[in-house]
Amino acid sequence: MSSEHHEFSDDAAWRHGEFSGTAVVDGALRLGSPAGVQDGGEYAWWTSPEHELPFEAVEFLPSWNATAPPGTWLAVEVRARTTGDRNTAWFSLGRWSHDESTVRRTSVPGQADEFARVAVDRVTAVGPARFRAYQVRVTLCRAEGTRASPALSAVGVTASAAGPDSDVPSAPGPARGIELPVPRHAQMIHSGHFSEFGGGGAHWCAPACTEMVVEYWGVGPAAADLDWITSERPGRGVVYAARHTFDHAYDGTGNWAFNVAYASRYGLRGRVTRLPSLTEAEHHVAAGVPVVVSLSFAEGELDGADYGSAGHLMVITGFTPTGDVVVNDPATADPALVRRIYPRAQFEAVWLRGRASTAPEAPAAPGGVCYLIAAPRSGATVRAFPD
Repeated sequence: MSSEHHEFSDDAAWRHGEFSGTAVVDGALRLGSPAGVQDGGEYAWWTSPEHELPFEAVEFLPSWNATAPPGTWLAVEVRARTTGDRNTAWFSLGRWSHDESTVRRTSVPGQADEFARVAVDRVTAVGPARFRAYQVRVTLCRAEGTRASPALSAVGVTASAAGPDSDVPSAPGPARGIELPVPRHAQMIHSGHFSEFGGGGAHWCAPACTEMVVEYWGVGPAAADLDWITSERPGRGVVYAARHTFDHAYDGTGNWAFNVAYASRYGLRGRVTRLPSLTEAEHHVAAGVPVVVSLSFAEGELDGADYGSAGHLMVITGFTPTGDVVVNDPATADPALVRRIYPRAQFEAVWLRGRASTAPEAPAAPGGVCYLIAAPRSGATVRAFPD
């Protein structure tokens, strides 16, 4: 598997793009003089230069870091160039806001052309199509009458090509014996509650994991933010995260990009990416950064798990001295049972294998998906993403 994450996140990167009503202020992209008005809102956009890839990709995973005060929102689009020098359509990866006072947070279903299709939070090649380059376009919006603006501090894309995992199975590496003190939340205690945000239970592994990592960094919703949740409700931060990551079109809280964007509201840096083995995950853990992984497995494939799942998220918090994987697995109703240890070889196998696409004409999705949420480089007490 080949994978590359490229990010636009500083003044130099912004200034190589095309501006239309946007401006760079304090290192972030903001709405300046609106380029137009539509549907009761002012908007402006920025288009990245084309980014050439070092391999032929079959999939893109976009993510972004931003803040969006009440009355503001943003939309992220990706366009690919195929190996035959044909451009795909501009595909929307979502309309994102934090508080939904003006618009609803949503992905855009039903997008496809002859080269690619969108599956909620990723762009996947169709048939024999392969991608050689891509561009990103971000539209910043605000309701008429407000002077507030979204602030985009980073937008990135992980491009991936299917292929064998030559460094798997991996040998234990630099994080042996390290375990990070990540708070533990159990998703199943919310089963049957908050149906407007997916109903808790099996549907809330993503916000449970995201909230665990946000709290690990010492940030999260303030007490006043939680006033609408009864004080007797356990794991109120998970409820709050579910509300603010809920994707109305997908009808769930598992949109990877929306979870990363939620964390960035608290000043954290995040990205959706792929790692080729647990060795790379160990480098992050050794640097103090937990790794939120997406995996699927049948019951009995993962010793220590009393269930199977077609799609689940856990937080890698450490490794035993022999290299087995220590995780916060939220698939329980008891917070005391969240910490689990899974055999390294089994865990790596189910995490890294690709998933078959729901569309027969699309290639299998490469595995190894994770999202990384870290402290900013400036003032961080630990190293952020290892270079």
